[in-house]
Amino acid sequence: MKMVFRWFGEDNDFIPLQHIKQVPGVEGLVWALHDIPVGEAWPLERIKQVKDQADKYGFHIDVVESVNVHEDIKLGLPTREHYIDNYIKTIERLAEVGVKVICYNFMPVFDWTRTNLFKEMDDGSTALFFENEKLLISIRWSL
Repeated sequence: MKMVFRWFGEDNDFIPLQHIKQVPGVEGLVWALHDIPVGEAWPLERIKQVKDQADKYGFHIDVVESVNVHEDIKLGLPTREHYIDNYIKTIERLAEVGVKVICYNFMPVFDWTRTNLFKEMDDGSTALFFENEKLLISIRWSL
């Protein structure tokens, strides 16, 4: 088993890699290219950019999270073939830099939903958090 740390990228994460490097036992990053629209092929140059950032601190990038599946694939629409081709290109490009695990969420419409991105826990740490009641209240207000 390898210990990895979820990192949202230089422009998206306020925790820099030099801080993650200080966590004992962390060998790699779980990462994604969040700015690439769902269904677009991830550019090899951008993937290599993340690899270079990780390499600088001795991290591997074996695991990618959130290579999202386009809605047209989920719905079986005729346009799905275009998005399947892009997904395949992304997989091939990730393999070029040594990625071994690709996670995705096959949820309709949403990748993930949280009602609080910084829920304070009893020990003072923070975590992603979801409260169904808050979502239901916002849905009622929008109707």
